[in-house]
Amino acid sequence: MAPPGSRIGFIGLGAMGTGMAARLVHAGFEVRGFDVRAEAVRRLASAGGRAAASAAEAAADADLCIVMVATAEQADAALFGAAGAVPRLRPGVAVVLSSTVPPDYARRLGQRLEESGHPLLDAPVSGGVVGAESGSLTVMASGPAAAFTAAESALAAMATHVYRLGDAPGIGSTVKMVNQLLAGVHIAAAAEAMALGARAGADPRVLFEVISKSAGRSWMFENRVPHMLAGDYTPLSALDIFVKDLGIVLEAGKALRFPLPLAAAAHQLYLMGAAAGLGREDDSAVVKVFEKLTGISVARGADPGAEARAPLRAPPRSAAGASRETPPRPRGARRSRRPPRRR
Repeated sequence: MAPPGSRIGFIGLGAMGTGMAARLVHAGFEVRGFDVRAEAVRRLASAGGRAAASAAEAAADADLCIVMVATAEQADAALFGAAGAVPRLRPGVAVVLSSTVPPDYARRLGQRLEESGHPLLDAPVSGGVVGAESGSLTVMASGPAAAFTAAESALAAMATHVYRLGDAPGIGSTVKMVNQLLAGVHIAAAAEAMALGARAGADPRVLFEVISKSAGRSWMFENRVPHMLAGDYTPLSALDIFVKDLGIVLEAGKALRFPLPLAAAAHQLYLMGAAAGLGREDDSAVVKVFEKLTGISVARGADPGAEARAPLRAPPRSAAGASRETPPRPRGARRSRRPPRRR
C-alpha cells in the first residue's frame, strides 16, 4: 500500500498508462493525471484519481512523477515544453520514465534531470494492457539509488517483477529494446505463419490449436493469433508502436555496426501495414498485409482455392521403386553413370 500522503503526478494516460494510474489509485496513492486527450483524464477521475489540465499541474506538489507517453519527443514536451512538469517539481523529486525510448535518449535525459536536481529512473515496462490493469507488469529499471527508493512503493503497486539493472539510466531502455526486437519479430512471424496456413488450405483455428501445443509456439503467437482469428483489431497495442520500436532497434544496430536482418524484415512488414492505413489498428493487424497481397482471410478460414493451386506431385512409385509411368529400360541397356552429388 501507499505511504501516507503519497502524491503522484502521472503524465500519459494511454492504453497502458490508464491501467497503471488506476492501480496506483487502488493502492492508496493520490494520483493527479494528465493526458492530451480529455476523455482519458476523465476516465482517471472516474476511477478515483484527480484531473490535471497540464503536465505542470500534474507535477505540482507531487512526491513522484511518472511519465508514460509514446515517444521520446512526447516525453521531452511533457517534461520541458510549455506547461511542462519539471519547473513545477519540488527539488529532489524523482522522475520515472516508463516509455519505450532509445537508450541514448534515456542517458541524455538522466543527465539533464540531474542538472535540475531530479533523479531519473529509466523504467520501461512490459505486460501490455492486461498487465497494466492487473498490476502484473514487468519493470526493467536502472538509475540512481535515490530514484529507486522514491519509486519503490509505486512500482510494487503496478508490477509483479521489478528488475534493478544498474545505477544509470539507459540500461533499462537497452533491455526493453531487446524485448521489443523479439516481440515485434514474433508477431510478424505469427502473422506470416497463419496467413501461409490459410493460403495452403489449412483450417486456421485448427492450425492455431496445434501450434499452441507444439514447439513453434510463442507467447506472442498465443496472445495475438486469437485477434487474427476473430478479425478483431481493436487496438490494445497499435501497429504504429512497432514501427517506432523496431526503428529504435535498427538505429541502435546502425550505431553499433551490428546486423539485424530479422528486425529489419519485420520492420518493413509493419511499415507496409502503416502505409496501408493500419497504423492505428492493433499490432496483430499486420496479418492484413498478407491478406491484402494474397486475397485470403485468416478470420474466415481456409482458402477454398488452395487445392486448385496445389503444386504438382511426382507420380506414385511402384514397389520396385520406379515410377509407374516410367517406360521400361530395354534389356541390356546400360545405366548412365553420373558423378555422385555432394551434400
